[in-house]
Amino acid sequence: MSNTTLNDVNSHTDLDDLIHPSRFSSLPKDFFAPVSPTPLSKPYLIGINQDAVTEFNLSDSIHDHPDFIARFTGNSVSKKAIPIASVYSGHQFGVWAGQLGDGRALLLGDALNQERQTVEIQLKGAGITPFSRMGDGRAVLRSSIREFLCSEAMFGLGIPTSRALCITGSDQYVMRETPETSAVVARYAPSFIRFGSFEHWYYNQRPDELKALADFTLTHYYPELQGLANPYKALLTQVTEKTAKLIAQWQSVGFMHGVMNTDNMSILGLTIDYGPFGFMEAYDMNHICNHSDHQGRYAYHMQPTIGHWNCHALAQALLPLIGSIEETQEALNSYKVSYETQWELLLQQKFGLSEHQDHDLDLFESFFQLLQANHADMTLSFRYLSKINNQMSANDEALRDLFIDRNALNEWLKLYRDRLMSENSDEKKRHQIMQARNPKYILRNYLAQIAIEKAQKKDFSEIAKLLAILKNPYLEQDEYDDYAQLPPDWAKNLEVSCSS
Repeated sequence: MSNTTLNDVNSHTDLDDLIHPSRFSSLPKDFFAPVSPTPLSKPYLIGINQDAVTEFNLSDSIHDHPDFIARFTGNSVSKKAIPIASVYSGHQFGVWAGQLGDGRALLLGDALNQERQTVEIQLKGAGITPFSRMGDGRAVLRSSIREFLCSEAMFGLGIPTSRALCITGSDQYVMRETPETSAVVARYAPSFIRFGSFEHWYYNQRPDELKALADFTLTHYYPELQGLANPYKALLTQVTEKTAKLIAQWQSVGFMHGVMNTDNMSILGLTIDYGPFGFMEAYDMNHICNHSDHQGRYAYHMQPTIGHWNCHALAQALLPLIGSIEETQEALNSYKVSYETQWELLLQQKFGLSEHQDHDLDLFESFFQLLQANHADMTLSFRYLSKINNQMSANDEALRDLFIDRNALNEWLKLYRDRLMSENSDEKKRHQIMQARNPKYILRNYLAQIAIEKAQKKDFSEIAKLLAILKNPYLEQDEYDDYAQLPPDWAKNLEVSCSS
């Protein structure tokens, strides 16, 4: 069958054929609870990700399907879907929090993408589950827009992440600091299993369930490890390495997650659970993007350390399966090497160097020190650096304008150009490499806020526009230059917290 015919057939598939019972629901019954989503009053479509529509071989006009909004709000359920909420535990802000679980998310089921790979589709904000504790199981419009946009922005940046299919809303109110309208995000990923999923069984002294979860993870996500002498050690090693590489990618674009609790860490090395995230603007290595993080545990410069801490928490949970402290520690030792290797590779590309030399890290560090001292915008500084010539020229001015101490920058640029000369750098090739690693566009808080405020007035055009821009953050897109500018003064007062 030709691709055209296959797409034609699949694009007319009824929504009931999209979602099937999840593989996760094949685990023993204590792993999850069946749950029915709670309907929202008069839901409407806020945004749809056409990339996801294509990925699931749906019709381009699927949003016009009479059941589409209802299905992805939770007002009706596909015939083959068996919605569940999973249980997990975790460390929150470094403290053992005990049982948590999907308190405002539910797993509709599994779907096949174009590559015939299985992904889980969740609804976030579809009502109370048995794990909601004292919460209402809802998500508000502002947080839903932020997750919808940021998951796709991260995908555009080439960073492993969950993704979003659509966002729906309702005029039905829920209480946060103030009354806010409700929304639901349909998000998807190969799996939403977390570090805390393993911690739950370890701390509850349930070794059979711990082994069942590890074996399930190996079977479906790391099958290549199953025949090894100690597959559980290999699993910890793989997860540790993926986590280290992921956080190096976060650091390279100035992304701050905001709540790196172990229940928000993916066993697949994905960025999940977007809440009080932020992208670095005026560079400050101590920046805390989460207004609720009073101790600065999840500040920008702390993320690599916290990633390692979280891997230790996972290692503790897997220790009974691995069998020895020594082998567990060997697996954890891969974190530092993986992080440093990935970080140095990303920096080589960000600075446009084609070969490694002994003092490169000193050169890189001195630039970050300049960013810190001048509180220069991180994204724009690297983007403008990617455009300067091998010799001093007018192209330097845009970069210089970001720095108060222009003399210090000039001195650094001389060292940088000497370094380029030492490898006979090809200017055109360097520009291409650097502009493919240093984005022009990021989801700045003020851009998200503008989209949110328009959406609160039922104008969803800004969400669609941002989605389109952020899918190609490394391209110039000259018509959207305004979206790559320094934030306005009013944006300095924006704050995001755990309720975001």
